[in-house]
Amino acid sequence: MEQRRADNIAEQLEELIFNGTFSNGDRLDEVRLAEQFGVSRTPLREAFQRLALSGLVELIPRRGAFVRQPGPVELMEMFEVMAELEAVCGRLAALRISDDALEELRDANAKCQAAVDNRDADTYYIENERFHMIIYQQSGNSFLAQEAAKLHKRLKPFRRQQLRFRGRMAQSMAEHELVVQALERGTADQAADTLRGHVAVQGEKFHQLMATLKTEAE
Repeated sequence: MEQRRADNIAEQLEELIFNGTFSNGDRLDEVRLAEQFGVSRTPLREAFQRLALSGLVELIPRRGAFVRQPGPVELMEMFEVMAELEAVCGRLAALRISDDALEELRDANAKCQAAVDNRDADTYYIENERFHMIIYQQSGNSFLAQEAAKLHKRLKPFRRQQLRFRGRMAQSMAEHELVVQALERGTADQAADTLRGHVAVQGEKFHQLMATLKTEAE
């Protein structure tokens, strides 16, 4: 229950950072926010820890939590590494994935499709996250899965933000279908290439993301 509350607070704080309520360098006031959310400081501090993992907040000892937006170069570098980690997970999973896991991927995709039909970005992201985590686990390499999950978590607010671009959910969904087809056929290179392209934020997509963040920050 406490963990879920901390997750909810972290998501609401993400929104407040993205919509410009909190700007880069702002200190997050524990007392005021605890009052605002009607919680004790414990779940709030846990929420700060989650945001620190995604790089949106910097925790400075004896000073508190400060909003930190990564710059365009840092963000681009993180997405570049994420795309390659996903590609390796896909390549290995194509050789090792179980029938049960393939069934789970199909189930996640079905729920993603329902979310697209309902224009529900939040549900889409939850199922999208499950989709990717299954692939990490099915790589059969626990260290790789752990590192991929860690970076996925760090990029979560930015990946969520992308889903708000017009047509992105439907495009993401189509890419998911291609990933599952490659995994079913066991075509390792195709699985790797499809996942790399799915995650990479290049060219127009990256400029669109940065423009959105800049507009909302202003």
